[in-house]
Amino acid sequence: MAEETKQTDETPPSPTTKKQKTMVEQSPDSEWPAAWLMPDGDCENQKAKNMREPNVPVTVAELKDIGICVWKEMTECSRCVAYANYWKLDASAYDYPAISVPWDPKDAVDPKLAQIRGETLHSNNNNVTTITTDDRGYSYADIITVHPEKLPSYDDKVKAFFEEHIHDAEEIRYILGGSGFFDVRNKKDEWVRIHIKAGDLMTLPEGIYHRFTVDEDDCIHAMRLFIGQPVWTPFNRPCEEHESRKKYVQGFLEEKKTEE
Repeated sequence: MAEETKQTDETPPSPTTKKQKTMVEQSPDSEWPAAWLMPDGDCENQKAKNMREPNVPVTVAELKDIGICVWKEMTECSRCVAYANYWKLDASAYDYPAISVPWDPKDAVDPKLAQIRGETLHSNNNNVTTITTDDRGYSYADIITVHPEKLPSYDDKVKAFFEEHIHDAEEIRYILGGSGFFDVRNKKDEWVRIHIKAGDLMTLPEGIYHRFTVDEDDCIHAMRLFIGQPVWTPFNRPCEEHESRKKYVQGFLEEKKTEE
């Protein structure tokens, strides 16, 4: 039997690399943005709160049920569908430009934002390199300010943002300042209004019907994140035959089949 080789102080251990996947925990329910059902019919003033009388709040559990959650493995196939996610960050603790298209995500100094993005972090300890990475993998970012003095053709752009549509990729927004509304459809095809403010980082799943508007303050400062090359193409409703819409319907809206 060969003699066992022992490490000594004169023989440094061989460097090894460990790869760990981590997920930044989403914010507790108490930190989620307020949400409520909007009245039926046309929206005369898209920037107003547009609550029903009396108001009908939408709970975090109900938001999760239409996609505001983490990851869900579909029973119909082997793929995993990304739910929307929500985190609360401290946007006021860091400086961001008013407009930067694109913005280098590596300039992020907020460690929590870097981890959500999927930054690779290295820490050396006894010749062990730990690579910590998140599942999101956002590689592109830009920063915009939706404000009459910052966005050319402001009124036209705000009107266009409010057209009901889907995307063929998840939509990720980090609100750096100001406030606005994301409207999403629930399982009854009713509009749910979500009031987003500074510090909110939320993703909407691929294929969900939604729209966006500033509120009556007419200002929102936001970072847009994307996995891979940015494609901001909206597909206006109706688009039930679009593959992304089918994927969302299968993952969130169809009743699950029970085994007989």
